[in-house]
Amino acid sequence: MATPSPGYSMILRVQAPSGLTVTSELAAAAARVGAGVTALDIVESHHDHVVVDVSCNVSDAGHRDEVRDALESVQGVQVRKVSDRTFLIHLGGKIEVSPRVSLRNRDDLSRAYTPGVARVCMAIHENPADARRLTIKRNTVAVVTDGTAVLGLGDIGPEAAMPVMEGKAALFKQFAGVDAWPVALDTKDTEEIISIVKAIAPAYGGINLEDISAPRCFEIEARLREELDIPVFHDDQHGTAIVALAALFNALRVVDKKIEDVKIVVSGVGAAGHAIIQLLLDQGVRNIVACSRKGAIHRGEAYDDPHRQWIAENTNGGGFSGSLKAAMVGADVFIGVSAPNLLDETDVAAMNEDAIVFAMSNPDPEIDPALAVAHATVVATGRSDFPNQINNVLAFPGLFRGLLDAGASDITTEMLVAAAWAIADSVAEGELNASYIVPSVFDPHVAPAVAAAVQRVAEGADGSAAADRPASPETREPSPVAV
Repeated sequence: MATPSPGYSMILRVQAPSGLTVTSELAAAAARVGAGVTALDIVESHHDHVVVDVSCNVSDAGHRDEVRDALESVQGVQVRKVSDRTFLIHLGGKIEVSPRVSLRNRDDLSRAYTPGVARVCMAIHENPADARRLTIKRNTVAVVTDGTAVLGLGDIGPEAAMPVMEGKAALFKQFAGVDAWPVALDTKDTEEIISIVKAIAPAYGGINLEDISAPRCFEIEARLREELDIPVFHDDQHGTAIVALAALFNALRVVDKKIEDVKIVVSGVGAAGHAIIQLLLDQGVRNIVACSRKGAIHRGEAYDDPHRQWIAENTNGGGFSGSLKAAMVGADVFIGVSAPNLLDETDVAAMNEDAIVFAMSNPDPEIDPALAVAHATVVATGRSDFPNQINNVLAFPGLFRGLLDAGASDITTEMLVAAAWAIADSVAEGELNASYIVPSVFDPHVAPAVAAAVQRVAEGADGSAAADRPASPETREPSPVAV
């Protein structure tokens, strides 16, 4: 999986003898050691030498050093400096606050601030609902984390989580025009987190919980949903579930199978796995085997974790108790939200014909997609350097846009399913194929489509996005964190 990536993009500033072939020699030297050269720019020119910025993608820090050595092996070349473009983009942070109104003179100031602002304050005091109309609340989301489950890095703390939270806020703005702000909390105490979020909630129209470890994330979300009058959404759970469901809708169209007929193996029963299973059951999937590190979750075992106990009671009707690899035999769909390199080519070969594999562990998936495609018809990952990227950015910007525009106070399963269908339907019939089951994250039509679908459901309009979809079964016990 160690391939050059824009996530490891470098600029090597080199001094080289002047000459007509200097840039081609530098490009060839970098390419010989596997660098993906993206640009060569002459930044200084002198009679006897030039200074060239060599921009390239590498796979890791060791590969970067190989490229530097390769350039310096060219006669007369000296590497002056190596800059990491990923770190450069983070210098000073990635977001800022900018005013929406001009403050050009005393008149402007007297309206935006004192004394005129006092009248607006009193209007809100007399009618608190006006806060949505007269403040940033109607368009602002708090991105809340405690830094305990950041990407695949684990518990790295609130400061180290900030670059991810800033990135999340930037995506909210870029794709849906939502103003979001990171709130990184220096506490892991569940009650304290709930208390802090409740205390800051008056300034926000919604709460996006991010990178909070399980099982605390379940209680934090459930309690905040009960105790706040604005929507609360744990993206690691429900954002992943929305996009996975959207991808599954289209993958099943590609292989011509029905959702109620397939056997689905889910690897990972944490936050994302639990939410995916909830949506799969809601959509009528009848045969799900969920696996943890110890193997299949089943009714024959008691679990201290109520969320795993719920999975045991609502899935795996056949009582399968074997390993993940054994569960793959005869499966139609694999959905992985767990750990890298759990499966090999033989495991995919043991699945049914026209198998679907969603290996979404990041940055390294449960199986190398290059191996999975040898036996599966549809393969998707969470990575941007392979086709069919299952990325939460397809869901959360549009979801919150719709919630904010509707003035919603809660999030329902119907909204999540509507969002999934909006994403799936963004891939036109003529575009759909095994390597294109979800739209690009840069497709400008996706977020508005998701927002419109969610808003229709939130406002209770007729003809919601899920109106002509399969009805939800009503016979199951509710999940302890059912939405």
